[in-house]
Amino acid sequence: MSEQLCDVGRGITLCHEEFGEPSDRTALLIMGLGMQMLAWHEDFCLQLAGRGFHVVRFDNRDVGNSTHVQGPTPTTPQLLRRSKHAASYTLADMAEDTAGLLDELELAPAHVIGASMGGMIAQTLAARHPRKVRSLVSIMSNTGSPWSGRPAPRLIPLLVRRAPSGRDAYIARVDHVFAAIGSTGLPRDTDDIHELAAASYDRDKDPAGPARQLAAINASGDRTRELHGITAPTLVIHGTADPLVAHSGGRATARAIRGARLMSIAGMGHDMPRAIWPSLIDSIAWNAGEAEGQPEDRPPQQARPSSLSGLPG
Repeated sequence: MSEQLCDVGRGITLCHEEFGEPSDRTALLIMGLGMQMLAWHEDFCLQLAGRGFHVVRFDNRDVGNSTHVQGPTPTTPQLLRRSKHAASYTLADMAEDTAGLLDELELAPAHVIGASMGGMIAQTLAARHPRKVRSLVSIMSNTGSPWSGRPAPRLIPLLVRRAPSGRDAYIARVDHVFAAIGSTGLPRDTDDIHELAAASYDRDKDPAGPARQLAAINASGDRTRELHGITAPTLVIHGTADPLVAHSGGRATARAIRGARLMSIAGMGHDMPRAIWPSLIDSIAWNAGEAEGQPEDRPPQQARPSSLSGLPG
């Protein structure tokens, strides 16, 4: 299906795309900081749709073809200080955008899957709109606690530095970023990364958008207490080699959400290479089945007691 625009209220329009049969259960995919919906690769979406899901991906506000907020650009010192005064909005506002999308498309309750900042948005949506979230999968995300999920110090400049303006320079920087934060010991999808960078540049040339999103994360602070109220069946997936959001962030998320399971993937960094897609899709389908009261015969191959806490053997 081609891209569509949806007015979700409060002056925000979200660009979205759908895969699979509308009559199937909905899997809503929420992407992370500065990343467009294209980062949920079309092949991944089609494979997930093949497991009986109506898959919806969308651009968050301030990226891609969704609304770009007309607010001040946070300065580098403000971002480094994690200043709450630099933000034009918060994660709660982005969760309200998502709730509005589900309402306008009449898709609630949905199985909600979020990666990185998208996981934070998904968590907030599940906490504040429990009737809209049938199940929750939080991937390589955290609770906002200053004591867990911290980035490696060498990566902090990557978070606050603006992307270059030229197309070739932008593509080179994206490749550099993924080389720095990506998985170790797993095949690197170089062609996919280059295609994502090129398509992202062509769709969006607003360098301030990701900075405003990062300011929103900072302004939202520690969300641990709010996460205690999540009731949706929750699976937390995190890589053991994630240098951007340390594995402790996944552990903290699983502890904060009552009954959540933690799936740790060896060698996975802050990316989702094709090599782990089968495990991710199996895990999403397994968690959805649990929520629907139709559990699969056994957890996914990587979801064994040694790597997934809280599951039966």
